[in-house]
Amino acid sequence: MKRIDIVVPCFNEEEVLPVFIEKTNFVIDSISGYDFRYILVDDGSGDHTLAVMQSLAQKFSRVKYLSFSRNFGKEAAFFAGLEYADADYTIVMDADLQHPPELIPQMITSMESGHDCCAAYRRNRRGDGRVRSYFSKLFFRFSNRMTGTKMPYGAVDYRMMTRQMVDAVLSLKEDQRFSKGIFCWVGFDTEWIGYDDVQRTIGTTKWSFRGLLKYAITGILSFSTVPLQIISVLGFFISFLAFVYGIVTVIQTLFFGVDVPGYATLLCIMLLLGGIIELSVGILGLYLSRVFAETKRRPVYIIKTENIGTKKSGESHV
Repeated sequence: MKRIDIVVPCFNEEEVLPVFIEKTNFVIDSISGYDFRYILVDDGSGDHTLAVMQSLAQKFSRVKYLSFSRNFGKEAAFFAGLEYADADYTIVMDADLQHPPELIPQMITSMESGHDCCAAYRRNRRGDGRVRSYFSKLFFRFSNRMTGTKMPYGAVDYRMMTRQMVDAVLSLKEDQRFSKGIFCWVGFDTEWIGYDDVQRTIGTTKWSFRGLLKYAITGILSFSTVPLQIISVLGFFISFLAFVYGIVTVIQTLFFGVDVPGYATLLCIMLLLGGIIELSVGILGLYLSRVFAETKRRPVYIIKTENIGTKKSGESHV
């Protein structure tokens, strides 16, 4: 009998977690030939999520949990769950029921047909507003153009992976992680399956626009040096224009007696160059801050309590 671990990051999910377990149990109980286990990861929740996990663990032997000492972020929760997973297949999915458990049988069929990974994407974003949907499309287009990772529009973290692919993901040890990009970067044969957006009936989204913007910037900086290349090209282009403008000004003054443009032109040029310099320094600063954070080698997460025992990975993250 093959084993399947279901890794579920949780942040303030006390309301939805029992419903998630109930609905997912209904699906997996109908699947024969597989032994399922939950690995619920409490990402430093401020509500009673941990207490709910402990209650579910007492009720269902297949429910295991980890609880962080504070909020380390969804990416750290994913990483911790994958480190503790040791099954033949591993599923990563959200607890807010935006990732339909009904897709699990289809994912298993895909894996058994020889794929290394079966990943889901949303065909539409009916649950989001127009502004958020627009920026989501913009991110996928921008990211695919600037990085070497290609993600279909609407790609989510919901997927099932083989043990080999999970080990490959864990071999990437960066602290500032972007799982969507990492899943694509490691390669392997992936089948994408679409699903219609699920209307949220319980709980609220934990993502603010600011948080999504920060997450998008992390993804681009993690997998692309194109911003640095743009700075170099922009610097060369401005230098070339300045040289040409200098030659034209000298010719106009010496041969045609045209007065050199005055204060307004000079001020506009200085403001333009100043803005470009500030932007360039800001981009460099973002890359340097990531280098600074990575060189500290701080743990990705810290476990406060758990009921799962020794993790599969031999390395310690406290």
